[in-house]
Amino acid sequence: MTATRPAEAAAGVPAPCSAEISSWGGELAVFTPADPPRFGRLLLTGDLLPGIGTPGTADLVPPPGDAVMMVPVRRVPVAEVVPALLGSHAEPSGEVALAFWAAAARFAVHLVARGRLLPGVSPAGFDAWRVGPLDAEDADRLHVLAAAMPPTARSLPVPGVEPPTLPAAAPLVRAFLDAVADVLPRADEAPDAAGTALFAATEPQSAGHLRDWADEVAAGVDAGVRVSLRIEAEPDATRFRSVVQLHALDDPTRVADLAAVWSGASVGFGPRARLDALLAVRRAARFWDPLQQLLGQAVPDVLDLDDGDITDLLGDGAARLTAAGIAVHWPRELRPELSARVVAGRGRGPTPFTAGGDPLHLDWELALRGDPLTGEEMAELAASHRPVVRLRDEWVLVDPGTRARASDRTLGPVSPVTALGAALTGQVDDRGTPVPVVTTGWLETLRERIAQPPAPLAPPDGLAATLRDYQLRGLGWLDRMTSLGLGACLADDMGLGKTITLIALHLHRRVLAAGPTLVVCPASLLGNWEREITRFAPGVPVDRYHGSGRALPAHDGFVLTTYATMRRDVDALADHRWGVVVADEAQHVKNPASSTAIALRRIPSAARVALTGTPVENDLAELWSILDWTTPGLLGTLPEFRARWADPIAEDRAVAERFGRLIAPFLLRRRKSDPGIAPELPRKTETDRPVGLTREQAGLYEAVVAETMARIARSDGMARRGLVLALLTALKQICDHPALYAKEPDPVLTGRSGKLELLDELLDTILAEDGAALVFTQYVAMGRLLERHLRARGTPVQFLHGGTPVPERDAMVERFQRGEAAVFLLSLRAAGTGLNLTRADHVVHFDRWWNPAVEEQATDRAYRIGQTRPVQVHRLISEGTVEDRIAALLASKRALADAVLAGGESALTELTDAELADLVALRGGA
Repeated sequence: MTATRPAEAAAGVPAPCSAEISSWGGELAVFTPADPPRFGRLLLTGDLLPGIGTPGTADLVPPPGDAVMMVPVRRVPVAEVVPALLGSHAEPSGEVALAFWAAAARFAVHLVARGRLLPGVSPAGFDAWRVGPLDAEDADRLHVLAAAMPPTARSLPVPGVEPPTLPAAAPLVRAFLDAVADVLPRADEAPDAAGTALFAATEPQSAGHLRDWADEVAAGVDAGVRVSLRIEAEPDATRFRSVVQLHALDDPTRVADLAAVWSGASVGFGPRARLDALLAVRRAARFWDPLQQLLGQAVPDVLDLDDGDITDLLGDGAARLTAAGIAVHWPRELRPELSARVVAGRGRGPTPFTAGGDPLHLDWELALRGDPLTGEEMAELAASHRPVVRLRDEWVLVDPGTRARASDRTLGPVSPVTALGAALTGQVDDRGTPVPVVTTGWLETLRERIAQPPAPLAPPDGLAATLRDYQLRGLGWLDRMTSLGLGACLADDMGLGKTITLIALHLHRRVLAAGPTLVVCPASLLGNWEREITRFAPGVPVDRYHGSGRALPAHDGFVLTTYATMRRDVDALADHRWGVVVADEAQHVKNPASSTAIALRRIPSAARVALTGTPVENDLAELWSILDWTTPGLLGTLPEFRARWADPIAEDRAVAERFGRLIAPFLLRRRKSDPGIAPELPRKTETDRPVGLTREQAGLYEAVVAETMARIARSDGMARRGLVLALLTALKQICDHPALYAKEPDPVLTGRSGKLELLDELLDTILAEDGAALVFTQYVAMGRLLERHLRARGTPVQFLHGGTPVPERDAMVERFQRGEAAVFLLSLRAAGTGLNLTRADHVVHFDRWWNPAVEEQATDRAYRIGQTRPVQVHRLISEGTVEDRIAALLASKRALADAVLAGGESALTELTDAELADLVALRGGA
């Protein structure tokens, strides 16, 4: 179906030839304006957006046809139809009108979200919001939208016109936008801060007494006009003037000087052209004071400007006007052609390049149409006092910021790390404005060096191991960064050998007498570090700084401590000389405000290395915390990081690419699935194993849902969030075993849990095949129940949890690796990272953490370098329960799961009662 041309639409277009309704090219979706606008309706035919609206009939002109027909419709208020339109996926081939109104609804919401919203008074005297003011881009979009309106979207005939005629498209689109704008800021029975329902409540409010005020606020918006300023200059650039231009919003090509509109020489701007122009100029004067002078003129069309006015306009005056939808057009011969960029790297750089090096200054470079100015020209620019300067035989406009850069010549001081960040991203921030950067000299050499892919480094003397190629490249990268005084985050997948790579780095740096290495890690990993150092670097001293009677040794080997001990003894550790400080499982300091993270920052060293398999678990602020420790200042302060990177990165691919260039040299991330990383790793098979609830579990599940949902419905705020978390925890515990939920002191375990029965079956098969299994649970109490149950069945089992003493943890790992216990029960929180348990070829997740990264870390206790057998991962999921729904979400929308569910149950506390009820409801067959 061909869209009506704008000129035809403006005059009203006769409907096409007659035909039966059954031959329509799609259903009808017709907007009918109302007073106030928020009471407008969309008339829908057929199956468009089923389930909403009130049935009725309407006299319409269904195309093709030239006759008015009574058609069954559903009348849907704007407030009800907008959410449905925003969620619809109408196909142009079958639902042309619906697709059109969905596009219009998105445009309206976009305008309101940008603050393009004005209060007004409707013709009948009611309070009404409307969209506006519209800038040139908005006006163009409205024009394009109106031109694309299909007849099926405006089939309501114009009253009293024969033959039947469709209404003009542009006014109808504008009426719909205003209707949406009139709906969004309102709530039922919601008075504003002044105690009145005006512009806040849904019900119409009498506002006739505000009409003059509303007209002035709207300032010409109702008439669909806007103004712009054209700056003109005398040939010698000694005098300037501003000429007011008027634009018709329904036709962006219609532009005229206000003087011509005022005299009547230019037409097409509506019957109130003079009044609309005056209101528009009055509104513009609120954003730039010199325009106030126009209001005292008989014709507000031209204003003489002095140098101060031009300087103000070049400063932030034009920016204020542009933000208000009022464009400023500079003369072609005087347009600001001066550009500014920063040249970084001149002179001598810091050697070595350290985060704490002396501040640097970066050089400003100004260019006229890309050709850099000479020093003399920059001096002339700085000395000038006029907003226009004669350069290279032409007049050039100079804004205050450019003149200040010509005068100061440098940007800074900035830290060496900030300069390096500018070199990597190609931008630097100047008082909130991004400025392009070009690097030269020592900084360009450094940028090229660290931007290169890591090259392998020969294994150091004293290393009793053969490193794989990717580990040698990792060693070369660590050496490159630490020798420059820059920090590094080695973020390889769990099991790819980060520990042995760090041991090799220490041996390599030992030749340089770099000093001792301090390793800070979770308590469960002390034994693993000590074993690995003793095995792969024999002869290198290693001591634990942990437990009672601890003292710092006087050697250049390894010192191992825990995060808790580091936090308590930070003063002693900070007074010691360290060559390298290593933060293993660095996600432990992802909260920069925690006492652990604050203490770690206090310990000085020549180099800092973070080791983690999950640099980002929940949001980018965690990555900021790690990198701000390894290389302070690289990402700025946390508020600066959020404003510059974290917030824009999701919607702007260019920002994401710049951020990637910035962090790439400082973070080395390799995955097991990467080509050539670990081809010798065996296959990993992951299986979701559904299991039914027992009758006892199902009854208990439904009872808890009913009781808690009733309490949630009566609560709000933090109390509601607490109840939601309590509900989710209770349901997960019921799915594990009723005895866990009821906290039974001496329970009967068999026959009461579907998961327990399935675990028995799995372990019988695994042990019959001489296999070994890791069984993870997030509940220590469930681990104790499983340990009791398996010992009763004669299964060799041991259980590691947060309360297990460090020496006993080490002994457990040794026993399991020797094959003395075929089943290793583990608390997910205490044992999900760091341990090397390659004896296991099966991993069972008895319950779900709802964070894929955490579960993968736990699985990597078995699926890591050194594993020689295929690994099977079993996830036990109770059918028909909340576990089932979350598992489906994790499987089908992994990206969404990473973004939303990474925080576990807390991300679900914001669901509505209806959404929560649907999530936790027990489905049939459970």
